[in-house]
Amino acid sequence: MNGGWRGGGPPFFGFSSQVAADGGAQLIVPPGKWLTGSFNLTSHFTLFVHKDAVILGSQDESEWPHVALLPSYGLGRDAPGGRLSSLIFGTNLTDVVITVDSPNTDGIDPDSCMNTRIDDSFVVSGDDCIAVKSGWDEYGIKFNMPTKQLVIRRFTCISPSSAAIALGSEMSGGIEDVRAEDIKAINTESGVRIKTGGGRGAYVKNIYVRNMTLNTMKYVFWMTGDYGSHLGDQFDPNAFPVIEGINYRDIVADNVTLSAQLDGIGRHPFTDICISNVDIKLTAKPKEVQWNCTEIQGVTNRVSPEPCGLLPQKEIECPFPKDRLPIEDVELKTCSISANF
Repeated sequence: MNGGWRGGGPPFFGFSSQVAADGGAQLIVPPGKWLTGSFNLTSHFTLFVHKDAVILGSQDESEWPHVALLPSYGLGRDAPGGRLSSLIFGTNLTDVVITVDSPNTDGIDPDSCMNTRIDDSFVVSGDDCIAVKSGWDEYGIKFNMPTKQLVIRRFTCISPSSAAIALGSEMSGGIEDVRAEDIKAINTESGVRIKTGGGRGAYVKNIYVRNMTLNTMKYVFWMTGDYGSHLGDQFDPNAFPVIEGINYRDIVADNVTLSAQLDGIGRHPFTDICISNVDIKLTAKPKEVQWNCTEIQGVTNRVSPEPCGLLPQKEIECPFPKDRLPIEDVELKTCSISANF
């Protein structure tokens, strides 16, 4: 642990011996407030945070070391020649379980991950609650490691300034086969947002979302094709992303300011968008025009308020895959700890 743990008792009760025979370890954070710098996870590992435990990030910058650059991000945003580690950090991991409520900044960032599952999570965030990524501009294009086969289920988000689930904006290795269902967002800027732009390249495709319950939202649907934020001026502005196969169904939203802001890229529209069975109730002072659409193509069915002309009505039920991904058949073991600390 970088910087150690501080508090009125022992920092961890780890029962690694229970899973050592399988080559793994388990680390338990007991009730209390625990102050720490950045720390690393390892493969075949479970981090269990008790419901009455609070992890506090240190204010000492020396406890947030610079770590090696990611080849898919180049110089990154943090510092010349390096990047700052996260509070809970890890790379090239397999078989990791985190059981915890995590506030502030992005909640969960699956980045260039395959066969990943996020279940039964509650995130209060100052940014995106889940941000799906896969590298930045030419670095992500060259590294070419997509995020795919991602399952998100029974997820609750509060984020007044950002999205419940964001796809991008750093998606230059590609994002595909994302399945999100039973999503709740409260006092959140948008539901599922796609963020991309010229220079990103790659694709966001085969995205499936169903059973969303939204309350007090600025947007229900939001797609952005002019998201900037490039690393210098060396990116290829003609590396246009492909956005296709975006499916939303069975959504109820209340107290909404704007139903949809959907903006593709000129001469490179977002295509094959499907939205069905959506009931949006507006705030007392909604925007006069509820659907703003440019450079998109798709269909809708049983959607209120009435969508824009680029999404005509068609008798269709937007698809959601019936097959199961390998990660869905992985059984997670439950664990408990004694209250006597």
